[in-house]
Amino acid sequence: MPSPLTSEQPRPTAAAGAPATGTPPPAGRDHFFDNAKYLAIVLVAIGHAWEPLPPGRLVEAAYTFVYTFHMPVFILIAGYFSRNFELRPDRVWKLVTSLLVPYVLLEILYTLFHRATRDPDFALSLLEPYWLLWFLPALFLWRLSTPLWQTVRFPVLVSLAIAALATVSPAADGSLQIQRILQFLPFYVLGLRLRPEHFAALRSTWVRIVSIPVFVAGMLLAYWLVPRTSTSWFFRKNSTEELSVSEWTGPTATLLLFAAAIVLGACFLSWVPKGRSWLTTLGMCTLYGYLLHGFVVRGLRYGGFYDDPFFDTTMGTVAVTLGAVVMITLLCTPPVRWLLRPLLEPRMAWARQKPPAARAS
Repeated sequence: MPSPLTSEQPRPTAAAGAPATGTPPPAGRDHFFDNAKYLAIVLVAIGHAWEPLPPGRLVEAAYTFVYTFHMPVFILIAGYFSRNFELRPDRVWKLVTSLLVPYVLLEILYTLFHRATRDPDFALSLLEPYWLLWFLPALFLWRLSTPLWQTVRFPVLVSLAIAALATVSPAADGSLQIQRILQFLPFYVLGLRLRPEHFAALRSTWVRIVSIPVFVAGMLLAYWLVPRTSTSWFFRKNSTEELSVSEWTGPTATLLLFAAAIVLGACFLSWVPKGRSWLTTLGMCTLYGYLLHGFVVRGLRYGGFYDDPFFDTTMGTVAVTLGAVVMITLLCTPPVRWLLRPLLEPRMAWARQKPPAARAS
């Protein structure tokens, strides 16, 4: 099984393993997806870097616009590369070592980090993921559910119905951010249903041309929505009761956000380069950028970096944006993966039981 954001991409007929050190990808690997993952993780880092900035309508509009589709794109790609997942012992073990074990280790590290920088009494809880770590248990549960979505009829519609019902279920607001897991589920299921020809169609010239006015319209709509709606809808982690709104707004928002994410995500993917470039190697190491950039962003925030009046200006926002791009790019480089691979991608052969046949012999 691939790691959460370093997907091992399938060859035309079988799964191909990604190189261990972020070296050039093997023949048959589709560079488009590595490029897409890198560009998407850049948007994630920019969005997180914008969070502590002083309130401003333009920044909030850009923030809302980016949050509409950046995580859906990641999750859709994760679903696409989970199409061949089977509940075999070796696959499940790889799932544990690539998702659950890093989750536990990072949860401990982020808890210690938060205690040292913000709150000495901050509690460790594996059932309450720290900020961005929710994605690891989410992907674990989504992948375990893969055989179900490969069996049920109309899987995308069923997953949308589940996501809509979750918004009116306050119980889903509890442990492991189940609310968020259920609301993002349709993007994973849609990824399971997609095929290479669907992504190839997105790269056509007419889609790229149409994407420009669509992006402009999306940004203008986000600017209009900022004073009229809560950004919390775009996080997809709260029920209607938590947001203090009518129940009918939850399912409605689910369908509207799904449609918006698909349209904007398609426009985003239409501009992703398909050839091998410097983006490709960085895209193979996005797991590290995603999991580590929280230390940088939260460290700067808790250290008072954003309190400088400079960051209440346009140039301050530009500086934060460029800094986020540089930071996430450095964290996605092969040396970082080489250094931290034992921590974030442990093999743990010593902890695994031998197969029954081997134990018998």
